[in-house]
Amino acid sequence: MRQAPDSAPDQIPALEPEQAEVIRATLPLIGAHIDRITPLFYTKMFTAHPELLRDRFNRGNQRQGAQQKALAASIATFAAHLVDPALPHPRELLSRIGHKHVSLGVTEPEYRIVHEHLFAAIVEVLGADVVTPPVAAAWDRVYWLMARTLIDFERELYDAAGVEPGDVFRAARAVARLDDPSGVATFVVESADPDRPLPGFLPGQYISVGARLPDGARQLRQYSLVNRGGDGRLAFTVRRVLAEADTPDGEVSTWLHDTVGVGDPLEITVPCGDLTIDTEVTTPVVLISAGIGVTPMVGILEYLAAESPSRRTIILHADRSSTAHPLRETVADLATRLSDVYLRAWYRADDHGLLDVTRVELPDDADYYLCGGAEFLQYVRAQLMAAGIPARRVHFELFAPNDWLLDADESPALA
Repeated sequence: MRQAPDSAPDQIPALEPEQAEVIRATLPLIGAHIDRITPLFYTKMFTAHPELLRDRFNRGNQRQGAQQKALAASIATFAAHLVDPALPHPRELLSRIGHKHVSLGVTEPEYRIVHEHLFAAIVEVLGADVVTPPVAAAWDRVYWLMARTLIDFERELYDAAGVEPGDVFRAARAVARLDDPSGVATFVVESADPDRPLPGFLPGQYISVGARLPDGARQLRQYSLVNRGGDGRLAFTVRRVLAEADTPDGEVSTWLHDTVGVGDPLEITVPCGDLTIDTEVTTPVVLISAGIGVTPMVGILEYLAAESPSRRTIILHADRSSTAHPLRETVADLATRLSDVYLRAWYRADDHGLLDVTRVELPDDADYYLCGGAEFLQYVRAQLMAAGIPARRVHFELFAPNDWLLDADESPALA
């Protein structure tokens, strides 16, 4: 696998001045009605294309409204930057969306489907008297600027993976299953076709796994790779998502835990994801995670232990308890194989308090890799900012469709 582009393009084409003025004037109106526009958009799109909800989109996120909020945030943030370039550049937003799209096999024609139903929803909610031809043309321009930027970036990712756009799905079979004391399960897979081995990957990347559920749907979920790679095998770890007051059990995690064992077939995609360390440098890395967010850190640690064991590494983790800590023994073992390492965990059950980076000696030239829930990431990013860590050295990933909202929350477009 060739090195993927570091991020989406820095240069975004500008709006025409008159279009920028229209967007500036109507952005608050779109924002005020976005909670009506996006659910209507998805209803229209899934009515016209039920196969997208059945086989592509996460049905659980749709029921909870998370995907709708993510779409709204991404377009609003992109539009806000177009009319005010002084706002933070959306390169990270575009990069994460692009990697996610490639992991799902998204191709250019699907952007046209989204365009059709999104704009129909905007007109229906706001009315044709508000969405005049100049307003429609300006927002059409915003959409296609963002879409074209993503399409071009995704083409680069497909090229780097050596595949045609959309050709990311691979037939695999489980060759091992490892059940961790914390309750998570690690599945090791290899290609079902001996003549077509699974590709390599960068430390920290993920794959999508397709589950063929009893109702006939193929649901896709992303799981970080926790092995070093290079032997034609991919390993990913799954936490069973249990029902809470307002959410049911996770469809795919339950299916994997309950039905998949050694020898069973699986559908996976080529690796994607931009939470990857720079393997060309030897500067320190700080890995900060909570809960199942430890999984990309394990993949990074596997690489460091094998290829760069003297690289200064700080491992910080927060969890409910030591018994709930996923892959705790794996992390401890990998730490013993590094010559310059610091490892610390905070457990709420042991009254350790909250993870506190100020209690750790942070190297001046380190890069920081964060993975966990939204509140955890916001909390840690605030600590790092207060400690004077430049934003360019802080890289993060959230296992949810609203990953980029951590950037978008800083944009007045969402106020």
